Amino acid sequence: MEYYTRKEEKIPVIAETDVLVVGAGPGGIGAAVTAARNNVSVMIIEQCGALGGISTSGLMSHWTGSVKSKLYSEILQKSAEKNIFSDEVTDLIDPENLKALYAEMLTAANVRILLYTFASGVVMENNRVCGVIVENKSGTGLIKAKVVIDASGDGDIAAKSGAEYFKGRETDGKMQPATLMFKVGGVDTENAVTLWSFEDTYQTKKGELQALAREHLKAPAGHVLLYPTTLPGIITCNMTNCIDIDGTDAEALTKAELQCRAQIEPIVKFLREFAPGYKNCFAISSASLIGIRETRHFKGVKTITEEDISEARIFEDRVVEDAYFNFDVHNISGAGLDKTGVQHKFTQKNGYTIPYGCLVPEKIDGLLLSGRNISGTHMAHSNFRAMPICLAIGCGAGAAASVAVKDNVEVRDVDVKKIQEILF
Repeated sequence: MEYYTRKEEKIPVIAETDVLVVGAGPGGIGAAVTAARNNVSVMIIEQCGALGGISTSGLMSHWTGSVKSKLYSEILQKSAEKNIFSDEVTDLIDPENLKALYAEMLTAANVRILLYTFASGVVMENNRVCGVIVENKSGTGLIKAKVVIDASGDGDIAAKSGAEYFKGRETDGKMQPATLMFKVGGVDTENAVTLWSFEDTYQTKKGELQALAREHLKAPAGHVLLYPTTLPGIITCNMTNCIDIDGTDAEALTKAELQCRAQIEPIVKFLREFAPGYKNCFAISSASLIGIRETRHFKGVKTITEEDISEARIFEDRVVEDAYFNFDVHNISGAGLDKTGVQHKFTQKNGYTIPYGCLVPEKIDGLLLSGRNISGTHMAHSNFRAMPICLAIGCGAGAAASVAVKDNVEVRDVDVKKIQEILF
């Protein structure tokens, strides 16, 4: 590879804060709001032009899974209050309302928000993260922080700091496929079929709908996932699919974006022909952020495993309680559910916990992990990557960061009981 040596440059310090949150998806929102409400200064940066990450820019349909979290309950309640068609509390997401709600909550908590800002590097003192280098329209800048929370999804800051990680599943590094969510209008929602799971089937006059999708949609597309929305006549489609993607690689992300976009038109034609209630449907919007399910798994002080979840283990140092989902492994080699995945047939009905050590990188100080990048196995990750659980993980990270700042200790030395007093 050819290299160019850039001249030494002076990078201006554009901000100093107690806690810097990188990424404003659910894991970042939970971290920022919780830390700020515990009276430390907080700044959050986001590369997109809106708050929410996959939950908004990713056009996510609903909050899947569940968790015991005061902030999650608050978001559901306030979302219901913004719904002009119904005040019922539901897990369905209206992305536009949710963008506004996040902004209101962060602003009320006095969080400094910086959008259109990409985290491009870290500043280290020995093995400690003490700042993040950012790029935006204003140029290059440095944000200093006492604690940095990496809620970037892929763990970009943790990786740049030298924290140890592996990608994908342990056996071969393969990662779950990428998806671009989109919405269709013109649906007869009173009579339209909705399918929430790969294990759901629906018999039509022309055949079973999942089987028809495998027959008529070009691989790696070929499954049907259709969800209701809060708006009349509109359905969210989770049906585009791109395999063999590394979400930390720009060329791979471009491939996923282009391939998934090319699948939207054939999917709409399929729905119009085969899906009851969709005869007059048409695409009205698509996500501005590709849905990446899995990339880096970092090595933390502790690691949560498939067995921890299957046995609903209760950790003494838990920062997440009553997390519940299934092993949602999308087919790594094609459409549908992977052979290792379990959805409706997931038998463990009790909520599990996540220990604080999963949020703490094994060897790097000044840094916390938040969201799907915490320390967990490939199979465990397929469960805790659900957005409500990522939000609760963020709350744990934010609480820990606020305690670390107030007590002037490293995040690995925080008294977990103080974190739990804030969360539970």
